[in-house]
Amino acid sequence: MAQPASARYKLVFLVIAMGVLSYSTIQSMVGPVLTTLRQEYGTSPGATTWVITAYLLSASVFTPIAGRAGDIIGKQRMFVIALLLLAVGSLVAALAGNFGLLIVGRLVQGTGGGTLPLGFGIVRDVFPGAKVAAAVGSLASLTAVGGGLGSVLAGPIVRGLGTAWLFWLPMIVTAAAAVGGHVLIPASPPGGRQRIPIRSAVLLSAWLTALLLGVSQAPQWGWRSPATTGLLVAAGAIFGVWAAAERRSASPLIDVSLMSRRPVLMLNLVALLVGFGIYSYGAFVPEYLQSRPAQAGFGFGLSITQSGLILIPSAVTNLVVGAYYGRLADRYGAKRLMALGCVCSGVSVFMVAGLHHYLWQFSVAAAVLGVGFGLSFAAMSGLIVEVVKRTETGVAAGMNANIRTIGGAVGAAVVSTVIADTSRAAGMPTGTGYLAGFAVIGLGMIAAAAVAAMFRGSSS
Repeated sequence: MAQPASARYKLVFLVIAMGVLSYSTIQSMVGPVLTTLRQEYGTSPGATTWVITAYLLSASVFTPIAGRAGDIIGKQRMFVIALLLLAVGSLVAALAGNFGLLIVGRLVQGTGGGTLPLGFGIVRDVFPGAKVAAAVGSLASLTAVGGGLGSVLAGPIVRGLGTAWLFWLPMIVTAAAAVGGHVLIPASPPGGRQRIPIRSAVLLSAWLTALLLGVSQAPQWGWRSPATTGLLVAAGAIFGVWAAAERRSASPLIDVSLMSRRPVLMLNLVALLVGFGIYSYGAFVPEYLQSRPAQAGFGFGLSITQSGLILIPSAVTNLVVGAYYGRLADRYGAKRLMALGCVCSGVSVFMVAGLHHYLWQFSVAAAVLGVGFGLSFAAMSGLIVEVVKRTETGVAAGMNANIRTIGGAVGAAVVSTVIADTSRAAGMPTGTGYLAGFAVIGLGMIAAAAVAAMFRGSSS
């Protein structure tokens, strides 16, 4: 394949970065304004959570499928399709006249979840080897940057432009990125005359949906409720059927033997634990900051925008780490950086658990978290690309990203349960409950560091 010139590399990277940043911003922009959406559409608090749950389920199902499709039909083509789906979903959500259409729009948005793993695959296909680590690290860091931007921008956008612009703005950016991807990104080589096995895709969708629906709703339904246990049992049973079918398939959707290789398995376990910690931190620390001391007995009574600004140092330090990741990896090695990043993230969470009396303490902890997230995510993303064959990049990166999402869902459910159980005597969330939840998140990050330290990789 002809390699693009230096200027072309920058344009290709810019297009991928636009798509990744838009997708990650969409993930975090809706959460802070759930109350506003509930009031605007006249729904209950339980129903409103489906704005997030629908997106989570759709992204979890389609991310690995998009990665595999990229390996088969070409990553550039699938990247453009993913961006177009993201734009269409944003358009539907922006025009939604009722809550049902909003959920449909969020479901379609989630199908664009393959942008990040497909972006990694494109980088590996078209960039010189010496530039791959730095580019992957920078793209990985943009996910946290987008998360920080979404939390900060949500409030001003809703107040100044209205809720529809939470979707109009991403639609404009992703549509522009799709055009740029079609024009500027070189076509990726297809994976031969393979087809996406529909049966495997249906089974994968079924067990992922059952798992994530059961886990995400467990705090409301109860972990021992028939609905929760039924979904989790169904997820396990369907997973077994799916895994057996994949092993027998001549052209599997997800190569189970690939997922069971020790380097891939270890990286996916790190991804699960990192997702458990990072996404829970991003969900519950803003809640703590926004709680009103006069009513709850803890917190600072901040607005959505103010709490986002307090945590913006995490996005800044993450972006800096991403910019220098390539040099750091060359000097210290990706494995060390992955373990160090997990340790830094754990330290940050324990800082919040122990030092939470002044707002500046949260900002300092956020800055440390940004370093930790930047290192661990960039190293993990780079290593998953490194330890598999070029034709396996999309599906391996897609499953790694998907497992982070699963970890996030499990973490949010577990921490929510810990907060509720610790606060049960008071009948409402307490400061002690939140601090117990933060401690659980910190332990998850320390466990991630231990697994990262045991990682042994080899290039394919």
